Amino acid sequence: MKLGIVGLPNVGKSTLFNSLTKAGAESANYPFCTIDPNVGIVAVPDERLKLLGDMYHSKKVTPAVIEFVDIAGLVKGASKGEGLGNQFLSNIREVDAIVHVVRCFEDSNVVHVDGSVDPLRDIETINLELIFSDLEILERRIAKTSKGARMDKTLAKELELLERIKAHLEDGRLALGFETEDEDELAWLASYNLLTYKPVIFAANVSEEDLANDGADNAGVTAVREFAAENGSGVFVICAQIEQEIAELDDDEKAMFLEDLGLEESGLEKLIKASYRILGLHSFLTAGEDETRAWTIKLGTKAPQAAGKIHTDFERGFIKAEVVNYKDLLEQGSLAAAREKGLVGMEGKDYVVKDGDVILFRFNV
Repeated sequence: MKLGIVGLPNVGKSTLFNSLTKAGAESANYPFCTIDPNVGIVAVPDERLKLLGDMYHSKKVTPAVIEFVDIAGLVKGASKGEGLGNQFLSNIREVDAIVHVVRCFEDSNVVHVDGSVDPLRDIETINLELIFSDLEILERRIAKTSKGARMDKTLAKELELLERIKAHLEDGRLALGFETEDEDELAWLASYNLLTYKPVIFAANVSEEDLANDGADNAGVTAVREFAAENGSGVFVICAQIEQEIAELDDDEKAMFLEDLGLEESGLEKLIKASYRILGLHSFLTAGEDETRAWTIKLGTKAPQAAGKIHTDFERGFIKAEVVNYKDLLEQGSLAAAREKGLVGMEGKDYVVKDGDVILFRFNV
């Protein structure tokens, strides 16, 4: 999974990126501190892996990972070259979802590029810049498609779609809300890699005081939540400064620190849950002496396709999947004991894999 982080300058974007990835991207109290895009790989915290790894005495425990891409802060007029322009948006065209960091805290020591804190205005500014960037992509595509559209019905159909999407964006609407008329149109729309067609998760960055009650008393957070609900987006509350402090601690210290703050989970854990939810993902597990590992798949994935995540041969030669829930496996202490209790199922190619399934694939190539 790959997530792109966007936001205005000085909203806590790079501070959040640093804390999530411990990558040490520069962050300072002035605009355009991040110039080249920063990329960080983060392991998805999953206590199931450690427990299974201990049970099997696995030589290696491999979690699922998320790649974060942090780009320079965007400002109003970036598409026309303001600030550093929108030259870095190309770096996040390949991401699965966008994490939009929105400032919901007041701090006279941290300047706001527009002079005041207004989350909805900031969201609109970023959305418009993403729309302008998408319009550039569409205009190039229209110019290319127009050349052959007169002689080719398929190209003519695609050209008509491109013009409709362009008009939709020019109305200030995101591509995510565009309604396609058939499977062809849906496939074309997905292929354009439009930034405004990607799912969005808003990270409402608050002060430490507002973090304890999850921003319940913060008017800015309330506004962001309402906007997210209306637009089918995810949202979570974070204090980037606190996350940076948490990032310096080991696991035991981290747990104590979160407990002292009255928090059940870190911002990274909140973000991962939000991203899995909005992208319709979950994990199955494989466990053994050599390796215990988490594999991220789409909800609704059937056993052969899940096997294909491990190796294409597993899918091609799929015979059966031996499946047990990780809790049952841990309670019984071994796969053999779980089998004796009738907790292990032999599943065929129509079996839909569930979150937390521990699977042993049978295949023959």
